[in-house]
Amino acid sequence: MEPTDFFETEARRRGYRRVAGLDEAGRGPLAGPVVAAAVLLPRRCKLPGLNDSKQVAEAERERLYDAITRRAVGVGIGLASAYEIDAFNILEATRLAMGRAIQALTLPPDFLLIDAVLLSSVPLPQRAIIKGDGLSVSIAAASIMAKVTRDRLMLEYHRRYPQYHFHIHKGYPTPEHLRLLAEYGPCEIHRRSFRPVWQAQGLHRVPDLAQGMESKGAGA
Repeated sequence: MEPTDFFETEARRRGYRRVAGLDEAGRGPLAGPVVAAAVLLPRRCKLPGLNDSKQVAEAERERLYDAITRRAVGVGIGLASAYEIDAFNILEATRLAMGRAIQALTLPPDFLLIDAVLLSSVPLPQRAIIKGDGLSVSIAAASIMAKVTRDRLMLEYHRRYPQYHFHIHKGYPTPEHLRLLAEYGPCEIHRRSFRPVWQAQGLHRVPDLAQGMESKGAGA
């Protein structure tokens, strides 16, 4: 079953007019940023094939990315870096990326539909929906935008760090990535608070990364 506009319609019946769906990509990888997207779709927007990005083949995701870009009222993208993930933990970094995605929207939303997360720091009415990327059209669209954006970023990182083959596994802990991590050690975009990464450095416990973040400064 594909996602529907049930939740969007329900919010509009309550008087909200600009309902944004939010989702992220990249909570599980060992390297690279977590990327969030916020998407405002017009009423009765039909996007054939739209679904949770994990259920959609790569070529179809690219097609949907272009279709969403053309049809959406607004799209905002937000990132949280590997440094921020290490400093704040992956859940808080995800919330940070989502907040940045909302701020990137040129038309501010008045209601949020979010995949499984609540944003207590965002002063907007919101609803967290478990597995929302398979239920809500707006969240599914955000899932596609976040996934395609992050995959493209990982292709750029492959050009910078070709020895890790980021273009293949996108930073996820595949056997190949773990082998290359053990061979070369972590690079700048690896998440040093994640167990396989700090174990690859020969450490027996996760390093104190918050102090290291302070020394790098806000622009790291």
